[in-house]
Amino acid sequence: MLNTLSGRFLVLTTVFVMLAEVLIFVPSIARFREDYLRDHLERAQIASLALLADDMLETELEQELLENAEVYNVVLRRDEVRQLMLSSPIPKPVAETYDLRASGPLSLIRDALVQLVVPENRVIRVIGAPVRDAGLLIEITMDTRRLRTAMLDYGFRVLALSAVISVFTAILLFVAVRTFLVTPIRGVVENMKLYAAAPEDARSLIKPHAVLHELREAEEALASLQTELTHALKQRERLAQLGGAVARVSHDLRNILASAQLFTDRIETSEDPLVRRMAPKLVNSITRAVSLCESTLAFGRAEEPAPTLTMVRIASVVQDVLDGESVSYPEGAVTLECTIPPGMTVRGDPEQLFRVILNLVRNAGQAIAASGRPGTVTVSAREEEAAWTITVADTGPGLPAKAREHLFKAFQGGARKGGAGLGLVIAAELIRGHGGNLVLEHSDSAGTRFRITLPKGDGTI
Repeated sequence: MLNTLSGRFLVLTTVFVMLAEVLIFVPSIARFREDYLRDHLERAQIASLALLADDMLETELEQELLENAEVYNVVLRRDEVRQLMLSSPIPKPVAETYDLRASGPLSLIRDALVQLVVPENRVIRVIGAPVRDAGLLIEITMDTRRLRTAMLDYGFRVLALSAVISVFTAILLFVAVRTFLVTPIRGVVENMKLYAAAPEDARSLIKPHAVLHELREAEEALASLQTELTHALKQRERLAQLGGAVARVSHDLRNILASAQLFTDRIETSEDPLVRRMAPKLVNSITRAVSLCESTLAFGRAEEPAPTLTMVRIASVVQDVLDGESVSYPEGAVTLECTIPPGMTVRGDPEQLFRVILNLVRNAGQAIAASGRPGTVTVSAREEEAAWTITVADTGPGLPAKAREHLFKAFQGGARKGGAGLGLVIAAELIRGHGGNLVLEHSDSAGTRFRITLPKGDGTI
């Protein structure tokens, strides 16, 4: 009950209403005390008027008037003369004097609270103005026992009534909250559960119908989110099916092309000049097709293992890449350089870093070779406080605008004819597995530069 929104609202409402009633109770009890004292002043004044009417009252009648007024003495000031109109023995000395003519709200509240807190019976003197201008002032002496009893009785009745009002108000608010707030929210929650069970079912999409503006906005936002998510799930399912089909086709096509590669080896031995001239082009075309199939299969498997992080001499990894790539180009066409200090180490998976740097260096070298102008590919690295940075820069012609726009998107970011655009996608995924990132710093007619960032700490870059 208390863990629900309506339950907590019920408790908080009761507490707040009780607090408000307490704040009302304090001045109310002070007002009651003031009225009580003024009533006794008036009753004492009436008793003194009887004495003015008959100056020879008997002692028994005078005592009866005092008891009826619940006072010990009555002093009336008329024509600048103080007159002791009625008197009886005072059981103890006067403890406090209260002048109601000059009492403000704060002093009345303070005196009332003191009266409630102090339980002992005291004798007090009360001064006030006579009613109907029957003198300059009237003064009475009385005890506080009956006053405190009357105040406690009044206070208990006020608090009991406040409790009833609080509970009644809280119940009304509880019902209102459940009707106008909790029930609509519960409907939204039930719809979310229904949608989670079958997100592809269009019948589970929420239909906004709330009356409250805020809930209506929430329902509309949820409806928009569910619609977009349903479309995305359908698209993802179609892409998954398409990916499976492509993988199967690529697998079979790779086997066919592998067989075709074997035949091209024999074609190259032909003595026919036309065949000898066309054979290298055929071999290159088949080789690119096989490479595309293998890349597609590798990307579609999505089974790249997590990197095994060790401290790696990055210069050694880069040099292995450059040694392997240097034989791929005619002498003087592409210069490969490594400016990394031999002793520099980074934290990473050596095999995966080799693949990433190989991809970047190979792309750069192929771009330079395709331009027909000599160029240089330089791999450098530096160590910073929070990360290691590896840079692969070239002096080639730069990436085309379309390639830069879709650089890290599969099958869209290929920069050369026949490329699938998967190399950079896979490289970026490998670096993200290290907690770092791979970005293109710049690419123009003066060259291209990629930056690899590997974090030193446990967090990602």
